[in-house]
Amino acid sequence: MPPILTPMRHISLITTGGTIEKTYDEQTGELVNRGSIVRRMLGRLRLEDTRITTLELLSKDSLHMNDEDRVRILDAVRLTETNTDGIVILHGTDTLTITGELLAAQMPAPLVPIVLTGAMRPYEMKRSDALQNLTESIFAAGGGTLSPGIYCVAHGRALRFPGVRKDRTRGTFVAGQ
Repeated sequence: MPPILTPMRHISLITTGGTIEKTYDEQTGELVNRGSIVRRMLGRLRLEDTRITTLELLSKDSLHMNDEDRVRILDAVRLTETNTDGIVILHGTDTLTITGELLAAQMPAPLVPIVLTGAMRPYEMKRSDALQNLTESIFAAGGGTLSPGIYCVAHGRALRFPGVRKDRTRGTFVAGQ
């Protein structure tokens, strides 16, 4: 009997910085965005039948993002969605919902699942949620789990935009009010 061939899924990963990709700067003693570390993170995952294409778009704390940065993210998503099974956007959690709302407003009928995720603690820190959120997002975007739409995926949940908000007390995202 010939082997069963599993189709290769293609995930596009857009990095923008945020806490998830912050690293410790020994010179200043600060956590900073100096460039994407997503390849290190992906190197820790076993992703069967999955091809990931990475676009390092920005390397910013999301508190420093402006409208032009969000338009760049929107443009990158629009260029990417026609040749992928899903899109994951690594984003700072402080303004992730602003970008998610913009995408939902500007893309009312996306072709694929578009997932925004981040971390409350940097990947390099102990007890970080970074690798969990990245793994969940890749699965959700390309695993046939989500229908096309704009989502926030973190801490074991997928929340659809519009209406997602960050609950600072709980340290997670929740459906809005």
